[in-house]
Amino acid sequence: MTSTQESRVDRETVLDITEFLYREALALDERRFRDWLDFLAEDIRYEVPVRVTREGLADWELAPTSRIFDDTKGTLEVRVRRLETDFAWAEQPPSRTRHFVTNVVVDRTETDGEYLASSNVFIYRSRGDDPNPSLYSLFRKDTIRRKGDGWELARRWAALDQALINAHNMSIFI
Repeated sequence: MTSTQESRVDRETVLDITEFLYREALALDERRFRDWLDFLAEDIRYEVPVRVTREGLADWELAPTSRIFDDTKGTLEVRVRRLETDFAWAEQPPSRTRHFVTNVVVDRTETDGEYLASSNVFIYRSRGDDPNPSLYSLFRKDTIRRKGDGWELARRWAALDQALINAHNMSIFI
């Protein structure tokens, strides 16, 4: 049996995990950040490395140590609490987002009950009456863990395709 065959996951699990990712994105798009936190494992690592432009055959395009986000459940909760106050200046007016999650591929991991969900994500973000939206294209690798009858997000690693972000801030969740 090849490693690809060994990592295959049954269709029901793939559909369950895909729906989990869609519902997680919907919570973000509807600004239900408290509900979104419920999708996250207590030991989550939420990581978005900085993309750099390198010439030639560089060893890396993603900074090995620099991060746009490198969060835990605790720091994500702090970010959500701040959004609930009048002091989230970066989100005045609040962003309107649409997360388009596509090309979901689910593989087994070496840990029982955990799966690796790779996906492409496109995020459309608009604010106030600004006619120029921010557009983000990225690749995600999510570790999804079975939790009782459902799922939880144990790790999110996302790489933005662009090296230069076309927004004044990155105050949204990926």
